[in-house]
Amino acid sequence: MKTIRQRSARFLSALPIGESWGASTIVSGIVLALMLMGTRTTVANEPSDSRLPEIADWLGDHCVDCHSGGDSEAGLDLANLDFSPDAFSQLDFESSDWEKILRRLETRQMPPPGADRPDENAYAAITESLRMVLEHRAQEFPRPGRVAAIRRLTRLEYQYSIRDLLGIEIDAADYLPKDEFSHGFDNITVEELSPTHLNRYLTAGQSISRAAVGGRGNGPVGVTIRQPADRSQESHVAGLPFGTRGGVIFDHHFHRSGMYEIEVKLTRDRDEKVEGLNRPHDMDVLIDRKRVHRFRVQPIKSKGDWKGNDFTHADSHLHARIAIQAGSRSVGVTFPKTSSSLNEIKRQPFDANFNRHRHPRLTPAIFQVSLVGPFERDGTLETEVARTTEEASKTEGELGLNESVSFDELVSTASRDLIFGADFDFDTATREDATRILAGLARRAYRRPVENEDIEPLLSFFDEGLAEGGFERGIESALTAILVNPNFLFRIEAAGKESDQSIARSVAGNTTGHVGNIGDYELASRLSYFLWSSLPDDRLLDLAAEGELQQDVVLRAEVKRMLADEKSIALVDNFASQWLYLRNLGSITPDLRLFPDFDDNLRQAFAQETKLLFQDVLQNDGSVLDLISTQTTFLNERLAKHYGIRGVHGSAFRPVALSPSSRRGGILRHGSILMATSYATRTSPTIRGNWILENIFGTPAPPPPANVPNLKENTAIEVTTLRERLAAHRANPACASCHDRMDPLGFALQNYDAVGRWREFETDLAIDSSGQLPDGSDLSSVDELEAGIVALPEVFVRTLTEKLMTYALGRAVGPDDGPAVRRIVQFAADHDNTMSSIITGIALSDPFRKRTGHL
Repeated sequence: MKTIRQRSARFLSALPIGESWGASTIVSGIVLALMLMGTRTTVANEPSDSRLPEIADWLGDHCVDCHSGGDSEAGLDLANLDFSPDAFSQLDFESSDWEKILRRLETRQMPPPGADRPDENAYAAITESLRMVLEHRAQEFPRPGRVAAIRRLTRLEYQYSIRDLLGIEIDAADYLPKDEFSHGFDNITVEELSPTHLNRYLTAGQSISRAAVGGRGNGPVGVTIRQPADRSQESHVAGLPFGTRGGVIFDHHFHRSGMYEIEVKLTRDRDEKVEGLNRPHDMDVLIDRKRVHRFRVQPIKSKGDWKGNDFTHADSHLHARIAIQAGSRSVGVTFPKTSSSLNEIKRQPFDANFNRHRHPRLTPAIFQVSLVGPFERDGTLETEVARTTEEASKTEGELGLNESVSFDELVSTASRDLIFGADFDFDTATREDATRILAGLARRAYRRPVENEDIEPLLSFFDEGLAEGGFERGIESALTAILVNPNFLFRIEAAGKESDQSIARSVAGNTTGHVGNIGDYELASRLSYFLWSSLPDDRLLDLAAEGELQQDVVLRAEVKRMLADEKSIALVDNFASQWLYLRNLGSITPDLRLFPDFDDNLRQAFAQETKLLFQDVLQNDGSVLDLISTQTTFLNERLAKHYGIRGVHGSAFRPVALSPSSRRGGILRHGSILMATSYATRTSPTIRGNWILENIFGTPAPPPPANVPNLKENTAIEVTTLRERLAAHRANPACASCHDRMDPLGFALQNYDAVGRWREFETDLAIDSSGQLPDGSDLSSVDELEAGIVALPEVFVRTLTEKLMTYALGRAVGPDDGPAVRRIVQFAADHDNTMSSIITGIALSDPFRKRTGHL
């Protein structure tokens, strides 16, 4: 068994120590090595089996009575667990039961509350012994695991890769089907390519390449943006100019300059009436926040006033052609705000206005915006009507365009600059230029160096396009081939050169698979798709080409650089949105009879609050424990009113310092989490409790058994609290074992209703929020729940590490990953549990950098 000193020496031998490396740097490397090993120096020299008798005696005293025989609790039979040194030196040793025991002891769930439980010092001693034994085993028999050698890009990874490769923003949901989830993330079930994906990739490649190059294609193309039916539009929309009301704003890439036709449809109720249209209204079309057209929306007069009842053609005139220059631009359609009057009713008006029967719209709202183009002026695409109206003339005047402007001229755009380079001379372009352009695109798209056999097929497509429509058409055709190439659509991993030199371990005549580093370019891709959900940039590819990326010092520096880049927002949009169930919010609609003030504006605000808190911890490198307990949250006026917090005005989100009386703070108090863990009609302490077990403590309850009866709801005869009904449910022994773990945690959040509002009563009965932590400690409020979580920081840090590692690797974290996870947790603890320390620890870990092959 190697000592800490020997392992540190081996670590340092991999560092590029030259004349520029001083003593302080070497000392820092030694300290880093010790932290990464995560092993106490006091036990480093102990033999791997030295603590097995102690562990066997401890488990015999506290656990075997319940966990033995055919009816052992949770199916864990400790009586058959082999504690002999020989068992630990077998290649087929299974660590799953050992990791399960350690997990329950770390969270103080076992022995169960009410049993004869050891004191805290005894818990600390036995968990340290288990960690040491499993760490020694992992050092002797490393098992970094295997990630599928071929994995398809997820929908969001495809979207971000297109952005960084070609400089255009797309919504991949318009092109590709939804990815399936497994273990909480959508980047795990991506090993196969369905026929649907194959067809969609071809269509997407053709459309995206034309948009990037600015090709003509087969005619105008369009996009339609539709608003959710339950979105209120009575106030300002973030991103639109102040002084406007309602509407929609979105980004769109205009691949050519020309005339684009925009059409707007108004929201109608079930009787096809336009609510709130009882007087004339103006509607503005904005390009890059500048008005380019104004519509007039008005009802038909009836008997001299505007209160007509015929809405058949209320929006049939809302279409026009406007001149737009090529490039990625912001498109907005909104109403100038004219008043802020309230309904003169006896009750306080709702904050939601989208339903005629419960909370009617006060003013007209936009249902959808369609944009089609470009229509050219050469007479081939019905363009002679472009200037037939006075409004069209005003449009061009406001844009500063006139008859001398040629809409066939392609202006410089970000995508064309990325493809061709600035000031590219198309008149003198040659096939050698095409080779250079395609080689650069292919290197970034394929995430590795390209050879002649990669370029030749692309040049064949270029030649075909060149013959059909010139140089740009040739590049467009070849770009389509790149975008449908498996080297772009799939992340393909192979073992690196070090794998060939790995030592195969042999015990009793058996051999394990060999363990070695993944390739340099594969590591660059793993890192970039972990932190950016996108392609590695030129710096990562250059470091891989130079063979430097595998060095710990370089890898740490790259993680720091990449987290500082704005593209790391992908960890918020991709990882946090899946881990915290934010992607589920769009499919949740609370019962409007019970929660009439709910609308899509509130749904979006819920998600934004949680994203901004995670983003704040990430970008400011705060402790991840701030996600649980913080005195700051992020609010806009709509969300602040919902929470009952005063002094927040406007549509923009901003950090708000909280007082204890606000009852707000960490994610357990966020409307997003509280709604995602409730039913449409009521809260669910069971779902909330299991969410905490899974995402905070890392010990989710097993799936419910078949034929479990539903919870009895209240009747007109008997009104009871949810706690009382769940107590009757737990009387069933088949239900009690899991509900006794889940429900007490969920009860601590029972003061928050199904849409996250604070309440003191449930069905006229006072709420009892008392509960219990997994270690048996009593709770009386959400404050004590948060305090209990923060009191054992390593538990939450370990759970978050496992979630991040699952996301980073694209596979489930298993028992063999336990030692690596504990090293990362120890590394994070030594660095104040910052988000960057966890991410850095993952990037430096064996499961992330190595893979197990076969001999």
